[in-house]
Amino acid sequence: MKPKYFLFVLGCQMNKSDAERLETILEQIGYEKTSREDKADFIGVVSCAVRQSAMDRIYGKIRSWNLIKEKRPLITMLTGCVLKKDKEKLKYHFDILLDIKDIQKLPEELKKRNAQLGDFIPTTSYLSLKPKYESKFKAYVPIMTGCNKFCTYCAVPYTRGFEISRPAEEIYQEVKELIDQGYKEITLLGQNVNSYGNDTIDKRSPNYGKKLPTFPELLHEINSWPGDFWLRFITSHPYDMSDELIEVMAERNHLAEYLHLPVQSGSDEILRKMNRYYTVDHYLERLEKVRQAIPEISISTDIIVGFCGETEQQFAETAKLMEKVGYDMAYIARYSPRPGTAAARAFPDDVPAEIKKEREKILTEILKKTALAFNKKFIGQTTEALVEGTKKGKLIGKNRQFKTVTFPGSKELVGQFVKVKITDATAWGLNGEIA
Repeated sequence: MKPKYFLFVLGCQMNKSDAERLETILEQIGYEKTSREDKADFIGVVSCAVRQSAMDRIYGKIRSWNLIKEKRPLITMLTGCVLKKDKEKLKYHFDILLDIKDIQKLPEELKKRNAQLGDFIPTTSYLSLKPKYESKFKAYVPIMTGCNKFCTYCAVPYTRGFEISRPAEEIYQEVKELIDQGYKEITLLGQNVNSYGNDTIDKRSPNYGKKLPTFPELLHEINSWPGDFWLRFITSHPYDMSDELIEVMAERNHLAEYLHLPVQSGSDEILRKMNRYYTVDHYLERLEKVRQAIPEISISTDIIVGFCGETEQQFAETAKLMEKVGYDMAYIARYSPRPGTAAARAFPDDVPAEIKKEREKILTEILKKTALAFNKKFIGQTTEALVEGTKKGKLIGKNRQFKTVTFPGSKELVGQFVKVKITDATAWGLNGEIA
């Protein structure tokens, strides 16, 4: 019987995409996937360093995995986004620790423990590996890894390193294969997709001196291809949101009318402490230009409440910004210091937990109102939805504006585009019937 593997994946879409490449490696050397930890011979953790809660979940799992190890052989591995201090603490709890960019070394590590495993064909970069896509109709395609922005609260530059762009030919090939296989939604991934190609002038990068397209050029090329698919991208940094990118987005075609543009705070002073490079006025100017070019676009954001030293007035500025922009979705997080980041070194985490919780609640109430107002515009209209699955006997999917759409229908429609007439709206989604 083949040995079995189980993956515990935390965090963002990039981690999910990395896990798909990890699955390719494991299955190439002879493992097969299991959904049960208690049946696994190998458990791999793709970690997230953004919040302490992810680390807490890992520690919770370690206890149960150690109980399995007392009864039979089990190999555990830690990879993904892991800060140096967390690695020091966790190295005693895992059999293998690997940086995600070194994940191709895993077969060598595993063959030390099981010589009967198959061989692995190496590639120049782990991103060059063909992933085992989790979905048969939706796919994430990483176009770069790392980040050079060094926001003071963020762990990514310390866990993934500086920006490295993936060769355009590899990206084009992967996307073309997905289109040929009938994939309906393709999302280009990067910590800051807008800076794709910028590392050609960075002597630290393997792309130094090479010619790569800019992100708008890359996006325009894929958007011009024939096929029945939607094209999305995440994440954009407001500082790098160029006029050229907005012009490409306005072409529509495959590009969906959706933009995730993290603001993090509505206070210029807090933005400076976060090292975000832009002001509130710059952010609003970019959004205004986007909405002029694409009036029906849906806008979502990330916001941190209770960042170091955030006063009531500074928080009020964030609340005011949320009301002014009228976000359709916002991912609101209470600040938690990450060891090794600039904020953790330079600023005290001095906003009490109960105040962070209350501020999160206030922003959530604002979001409910603005999201509901946007969603109500769909009532009486027909929207196209990509059916992703079923929930409580109904089909559930997303439309081009990334709105959740729920409606009755046959489960055979999963993975297909369906026209839906919207009959009702809530703050968190749309309800309707097949048109």
